[in-house]
Amino acid sequence: MNKIHDQLTAAADEAARVVAGTRPEQFGDKTPCGQWDVKELLNHLVLWTSYSFERRARSEQVGQDLQERDFASEPDYAVRYREQLDRALAAWAPDEVWASEVDTGHAKMPASQIAEMILMELVLHAWDLATATGQEYRCPEDVAATVAKAVSETAEMYRQYDGFAAEVELGEDASVFERALAVSGRTPVGR
Repeated sequence: MNKIHDQLTAAADEAARVVAGTRPEQFGDKTPCGQWDVKELLNHLVLWTSYSFERRARSEQVGQDLQERDFASEPDYAVRYREQLDRALAAWAPDEVWASEVDTGHAKMPASQIAEMILMELVLHAWDLATATGQEYRCPEDVAATVAKAVSETAEMYRQYDGFAAEVELGEDASVFERALAVSGRTPVGR
């Protein structure tokens, strides 16, 4: 399971870099997530990929106070996000967490499966934010492979809840990461 933890760490580093590169004057800009502007996407990313991520290690849910918090309005939001990501990664470090099942509030799932879904969320929404704010997004090949697997396994479920749009058609030359984006209903940059 350390492989996934390493991938989560790499994805967290990249997400933190993208968040740090996001400027308040961009908050009203559109994003690839049609229902959200940059500020709404940033708040979603912070909540679910750091606070919820940490709590999932203990089968806990985020409370209403966190769900209603406007993280992006805090002047040091990027620093706080990095710190919260580090707490989340530390919560997922023990072997016993990986050997457990996580109570999602609806069902119990293996921790490794929850971790893959968190990785998918981290990567896809950090890519969304990078794209919306004119930043490059870098995804290591091993991370892309795990995200592609998670996307293909959950795409139909996410579509039922409007979390993913219809799959985007790509040419044969598309990378693994571009295919993961496309299956999730996102159009890779330059395609």
